[in-house]
Amino acid sequence: MDGLPITLGVLHDFAGADGGQGFEWAVCQGLDEVGSRLPGPVHFVHEAAAGLPLPGGSEASVREAFTRLEAAGVLAILGPAISDNAIVVRPLADAAGLATFNYTGGEQTRSPNAFHYQIGSLEDEPSFLAAHLVERGLTKVALVHDTTFVGRRMADFFDDACAAGGVDLLVRATLPGSGAGAERAVATARAAAPDALVSLGLWDLPRALSLAMAAAGWTVPACANSALIYGHHSPDWARGWEGWTYCDTYSEGNTRYQAFSRTAEAAGRGAGPGAAGAFDMGRLIGEALARAHPLTRAGVLAGLERVKSLPAASGHAGTLMGFGHQDRGALKGRFIVIRQWRDGASVEWTA
Repeated sequence: MDGLPITLGVLHDFAGADGGQGFEWAVCQGLDEVGSRLPGPVHFVHEAAAGLPLPGGSEASVREAFTRLEAAGVLAILGPAISDNAIVVRPLADAAGLATFNYTGGEQTRSPNAFHYQIGSLEDEPSFLAAHLVERGLTKVALVHDTTFVGRRMADFFDDACAAGGVDLLVRATLPGSGAGAERAVATARAAAPDALVSLGLWDLPRALSLAMAAAGWTVPACANSALIYGHHSPDWARGWEGWTYCDTYSEGNTRYQAFSRTAEAAGRGAGPGAAGAFDMGRLIGEALARAHPLTRAGVLAGLERVKSLPAASGHAGTLMGFGHQDRGALKGRFIVIRQWRDGASVEWTA
């Protein structure tokens, strides 16, 4: 490809076992769809951060990773993946005039220079879950949430969704992000005799709750936020969530997802929610680069605002993505998909 080389940064705060190679591969598939309209070949600069709220993580590590990418002269940054760290990056991106593209669940990560691709949503998932519970006739609920930013924000929105949807929140228990004390929380929830248990927070919480429920011999319908996406990475955890319904971000009925899945399979790669999201982000940043005139940080920022109504590989069929003036949320429409773990596999929920 002719033209000036384009350098993009990748800020990994949760790179996975392959160090982010699968993420870059999926982004490149999205860039390839833009093809010859790209103004030049794209190169990536990777920086890793030991971020929040993981054990040993820190705000300083995230700041340092961003600073290294900014000094490298990248035109935009993909990442972080965790809301806590995207909130750290948000003012840094604004101060540097550098577009960042986080793929977290929190809309509070958005700002003039902080664009957001929703791998789940702290604010939207609670309403989807409340509607799902009502659809199943499960209207007396015990809620357990963790004390992370994710858990606390989701719990507040779930409280509102329950009030609006006619769900009776019988009890609300709080645990640390590690899920420590799950046995007591399960006992408290069980004593309230709920129709269902709802878990909101990071992935360690529903793991601890599933183990505590099994140990107590308590069987009740259980639902969770997109933390159960972690089951795609851990078959053992997925088996522990047998029968649980949860929020995910992909649907086999979406033709864009079907096409990406075939490409991934041919390359010997997986096509789960994270890969589909990275593919979509590649398409979005590619379209922004094609619209960037001039090819500067400010030009990329303006280019992102000009991307409109692209069909997304994530979400239900018909989900669209794009940005605009003061619009920094990528996905529009039914981008949350209720799924269920059955026999170690994730399947789309049907009533």
